[in-house]
Amino acid sequence: MAGSLEVEIGRLLQQRGLRLGLAESCTGGLVGHRITNVAGSSEYFMGSMVSYSYEAKAAVLGVSWETLKTFGAVSRETVLEMAHGAKKLFDVNIAVSISGIAGPGGGTADKPVGTTWIALTADDGEWARKFQFHGNREQNKTASAEAALQMVLDYLSGELDTARD
Repeated sequence: MAGSLEVEIGRLLQQRGLRLGLAESCTGGLVGHRITNVAGSSEYFMGSMVSYSYEAKAAVLGVSWETLKTFGAVSRETVLEMAHGAKKLFDVNIAVSISGIAGPGGGTADKPVGTTWIALTADDGEWARKFQFHGNREQNKTASAEAALQMVLDYLSGELDTARD
């Protein structure tokens, strides 16, 4: 695990006295699992809400029903609202949200299997990125978790470019 994304993220969060919270959908808690594999993560990781259903996204994270009906769960708008909800829920400096279509079913022409949106909100801004993964269900979940962790590291390293947002 030495040198892994979650170890480096933990080091940077601790060093800066920052706290992280998550809102996960398609990853089902995988990002939180990876973060908590690091000893001492309770110092900077406040929690993760696995909001798999529309109801959980709305009731716990405050995602508006209008957003869900208009854009769907897998959208820039929804992940940004999820991230803001997680930031408030866990009272953290940085929150990340993930929503995607892991497969094998559920895809459409507009949002094929593997489509994933990840958002990060922090005290100084918000970012959202769309990804298209091409694996099976487990591979798509793993790739989504990896991309979310990379987004956190990019933010902490000052390399989260706004050109893609």
